[in-house]
Amino acid sequence: MAHINNALDKATQDTLTPAGVLQDLMEGNDRFVNNNTNTVDNQALVGQTVGGQFPKAVVLSCIDSRVPVETVLDQAIGDVFVARVAGNFENTDILGSMEYSCKVAGSKLVLVLGHEACGAVKAACDGVELGNITALLGNITPAVKQSAVEVDGEANSSNSAFVAKTVENNVKLTMDRIREKSPILKEMEDNGEISIVGGVYMLSSGKVELL
Repeated sequence: MAHINNALDKATQDTLTPAGVLQDLMEGNDRFVNNNTNTVDNQALVGQTVGGQFPKAVVLSCIDSRVPVETVLDQAIGDVFVARVAGNFENTDILGSMEYSCKVAGSKLVLVLGHEACGAVKAACDGVELGNITALLGNITPAVKQSAVEVDGEANSSNSAFVAKTVENNVKLTMDRIREKSPILKEMEDNGEISIVGGVYMLSSGKVELL
């Protein structure tokens, strides 16, 4: 545990590596799990970040209230960009946000973070149709279809193994589509400037399990 009173600056960000940033986030998650998170001087960080920001990573997560990204990764003001949408999938706006985060603002890591027992994934597994939710769930359907040929038993939310596999597949397919749809991020990853990784947050333990 440390006391955080200095925000990331450009000089510090420039020294970071994708592997180092991933290790930092996982160490933060370990502190969270062990109830040993850093203390933070939020007012100092607010003052230091008025003129700019130099986050180390961008995280694409679900909107779920039980997965507050900065909290579960023990990150402070100025540390991470966070994009949130039910089901943690990419779209044009999120891809643009990620490209800004990495190509313009210098972040070193893209983390796609799903979570255990995701309600959006369960709804997609059950083929729920309701207003704009229908189109949203369509983004998760490829993962549902893939899981249907990989998991025995019923292909719906009553099958916990099916839901868990679909959560994982949704993260992996999202990573694949990020690379496919964003030549900018793909090139940065190929050049070693960033890494694109995925994980699943376990509601039952607070642990992020990398895929």
